[in-house]
Amino acid sequence: MIVSPPALATAQDQLLEAIKHYQSRVDFLAIRLEQMQTTDILLRGEQTEALSEVIALGGQVRACFKGGWGFASFNSLDDLAGRVEAAVTAARWVGEEATHLAAIEPRQVTWTAPLTGSAPQAIPLGRKQALCQHYTDLLKSASPQITSTTVRYGDSVQRVILVTSEGTHIDQTWVDFEMRFSATARQGDTVQVGRETTGSRLGFEALEGLDAQVLGAAQRAVTALTLPKVKAGVYTVVIDPILTGLFVHEAFGHLSEADMAYENPDLLEVMSLGRRFGPDSLYIYDGAAEPGHRGSYAYDDEGVAATVTPLIQAGVLVGRLHSRETAGRLGETPTGNARCLNYHYPPIVRMTNTWIARGETPVADLYAGIDEGVYARNWLGGMTNGEMFTFTAGEAWMIREGRLAEPVRDVTLSGNVFQTLMDIEAIGDDFAWDESGGCGKGGQNGLPVGCGGPSLRLHNVVVGGE
Repeated sequence: MIVSPPALATAQDQLLEAIKHYQSRVDFLAIRLEQMQTTDILLRGEQTEALSEVIALGGQVRACFKGGWGFASFNSLDDLAGRVEAAVTAARWVGEEATHLAAIEPRQVTWTAPLTGSAPQAIPLGRKQALCQHYTDLLKSASPQITSTTVRYGDSVQRVILVTSEGTHIDQTWVDFEMRFSATARQGDTVQVGRETTGSRLGFEALEGLDAQVLGAAQRAVTALTLPKVKAGVYTVVIDPILTGLFVHEAFGHLSEADMAYENPDLLEVMSLGRRFGPDSLYIYDGAAEPGHRGSYAYDDEGVAATVTPLIQAGVLVGRLHSRETAGRLGETPTGNARCLNYHYPPIVRMTNTWIARGETPVADLYAGIDEGVYARNWLGGMTNGEMFTFTAGEAWMIREGRLAEPVRDVTLSGNVFQTLMDIEAIGDDFAWDESGGCGKGGQNGLPVGCGGPSLRLHNVVVGGE
């Protein structure tokens, strides 16, 4: 059962006592106690496949000795001493070199993420299920050609207490909401899918009133059944802010995570600070200190204060994302990007909110001078492999003689991220955040993140199709 605040206060005393008892045997020791309450609802058509509320309490111990790490997780405070012993013993077994952790100022802080609406625990389960049923009915109502629908709802309330051998003692609480909608349309052998995803850390009400967005997903699937396929080729492409957010997160953001560069000398050489990666107008940032987004928090899972980290300034690489260890080993400053999905996993370097800054080109001017090109917006999916990427657009139109022309379907955008950044021809003066992200890395899938940016005009993009 969930631990009450008085009991949690007692638990904190246990954590501090364990730190005091074992800290002399290692270079660094941290205990993270987590209390989480979650809701999961899945409607596939008229079938409710998942309807659950779960309350969990668990923790993790991380110990470092001579550069070697020991890790142990636990579900009961009765096991605390044994799990700390296990982590400390493992660290001493594997440690052979030196511990490199960038120095930080120990903090003693209690922080709760601000809400503008209702917290998950204030909303009855029946109201959440009714919302899912409403959106299911809406998807089905779009057309008789809709053959299947999926609506998924998830929320969580998470409280994390972190204590370390350096004197850090942080108590953080936040909430998270996410909904995913999918509709499949069929006409003969032709099948098309429309999807929407949304998320928030502001309150339950952010998930209500999404009728137009949800219905739009189903209508796109139906409309795409009769659209022509795009002719494959190399085009000048204009993408909307949602695709820009996907691009900056998937194609560039992961390469900015310092553990990937540190573990790959070739990538570290490619991602050399001071190297030009784009035009003078290109500015890219990541930061949990940007308030109100799904990747926002006050302190990361190592107790480092949230920051906003410039990654590219005026087209030049100026920074990367760090844990304390990667910052220590590379002689750089920690950025507050060490995150874990939950107590089952150790913190690793992860993005938070990643974005390309707004430009100065009016959006209407992004199409000017394009004799034949493609405008792509929203996304259905995508994948990256190192510096290569492929994304599938949710909607697309041809651009002819500087104007939007006929809509097309089955548009995929592929390329090399470094070349594509250099091929940015113009950056729009618009901007939008995408709060639908659930990032995966190292087996830790679904970590909430935010991403965003303006519309972009890109030269020489490989467009797949017919």
